[in-house]
Amino acid sequence: MIPGSVNLIPETSVDSMRDLAIRSEKLGFERCWVYDEGLATRDVYVTMTAILRATEKLIVGPGITNSYTRHPGQTAAAIASLDEMSNGRAFLGIGAGGSLTLDPLGIERYKPIETVRQTISACRQLFAGEKVDLEAPVFSFNSAELNYGRSDIEIWLAGRGPKMLDLGGSTADGVMLDFIFKPSLGEYVEKIRMGAERGSNNPKICYSTMIVTDDESLEIVRPHMTYRLVDSPKTVLDELGVTEKDVSNIRSSLADGLEAAAEYVSDDWVLPFVISGSVSECADELARLVEMHGFNEFMIPVFEPDNGVSLLEITAQVIGG
Repeated sequence: MIPGSVNLIPETSVDSMRDLAIRSEKLGFERCWVYDEGLATRDVYVTMTAILRATEKLIVGPGITNSYTRHPGQTAAAIASLDEMSNGRAFLGIGAGGSLTLDPLGIERYKPIETVRQTISACRQLFAGEKVDLEAPVFSFNSAELNYGRSDIEIWLAGRGPKMLDLGGSTADGVMLDFIFKPSLGEYVEKIRMGAERGSNNPKICYSTMIVTDDESLEIVRPHMTYRLVDSPKTVLDELGVTEKDVSNIRSSLADGLEAAAEYVSDDWVLPFVISGSVSECADELARLVEMHGFNEFMIPVFEPDNGVSLLEITAQVIGG
């Protein structure tokens, strides 16, 4: 049985996120990722503090934060503080940052590969109690150090591009693959493995997508396929039959919200990215994917808190086979 984790999106109150995390722990989930989407969600560190205070075993970290909205030194200090407070239950999830987070703050995603690389390096040194002197593309350290922290706090990377996957494979403790076109999963895993070989590293891989067992869960995930589709490689769009006009319609409608853009997303474009069918069919498909690609963890995103408990219960059944 593959370990399960949950990704919470704090678009509603911190208390509601805490309650979902408590329920996930009782259902046997081992890790809780918390979205960091800037102004679009409740503060990620406040939310994680509430979750860690209310749980006993759950490992908690940002899923995913970035190197631009907070100085990586402040991020390292926050994670180390959470880890100390929870007796070693915090981790760091890092990525390049997306438009939903950065655009409202007027922040440019400048040199993301090098920026993330330097962030991982600096955080590792700080967690180990080492002094850091560093000039990165968008931040710097001048004899900076933490006098607390655990040297083996896990650092996970999330990304899609080949260079970012290679970076994750070579330097991170784990790589998270989120809503990948299923026929392409092997290519993504191979890029991670190649990076791991180059860096003499052995990262874990967490696979994340939606479990779709009925029309309601399909409609929940549809709006969240909008921005994922427009950012998909052309080869994937061509295989799905998504035209430039389709992409244009989705992209222009995003200004009116995810629900408006979702009207242009067909079922046939959603299902190749998710695990669907009855509970037993979903369990069989997940088991095949785990065996085929060697995933170490499966994560379910909770997009709608009102639907969260039932989704967690179904996912627990799927993971349990």
